[in-house]
Amino acid sequence: MSERFADMVKVPQVPAARMLADANARLSVELDAPASAAVDVVLAELDKKEAYIDVLRLLGVALPPRERVWWSCLAARDYIGKAPDNNTRALAASEEWVFRPTPENRQKAGETIDLADPDDETVNCAIGVLYSDGTLGTGDLATMPAPLGAAEIVAFAMNVVAMDNHEGDFDAYLQLLIDRGVDIARGGNGSLDRDGAGSETEE
Repeated sequence: MSERFADMVKVPQVPAARMLADANARLSVELDAPASAAVDVVLAELDKKEAYIDVLRLLGVALPPRERVWWSCLAARDYIGKAPDNNTRALAASEEWVFRPTPENRQKAGETIDLADPDDETVNCAIGVLYSDGTLGTGDLATMPAPLGAAEIVAFAMNVVAMDNHEGDFDAYLQLLIDRGVDIARGGNGSLDRDGAGSETEE
């Protein structure tokens, strides 16, 4: 198995097929791995088959909620620019929730969705925050389930949007997005250097 996807300690130890089914997500390629295969095994097969979009799709499903939102926030920052000068309300609120995942910060992130400009793709980050526990939000909304797989798909979508803004270095950037997701899954902060090495993040 490829070492590229080893040691992803943040990823739940359940079969990838089950995680995909629970998130109502499907891969575009047929797998040789059995239905019981773990996420790292499936990721390695997808990587070998150069099914890189499916690698992103599975990472979006496999990462826990906080890590998943952070992964999407980093992708948004890639084309929006650094804080605070390039902040959008949705992105800033989503990052604040990652740093302090309180119900209050979750509600603040949710409130930015309706206030965002129609072309503000960073609302994907805020939607990921709002649906992070599988419900529609806080308060009375906490009793209502979120759309199945919504939190997972918006993280994937945010990375795809970022790719569309890197046409000049598309292939290299796609690999960066994958390695970044893996670094976060290992407990890193997703800030990779040119050699693909990341640093650990504090909980």
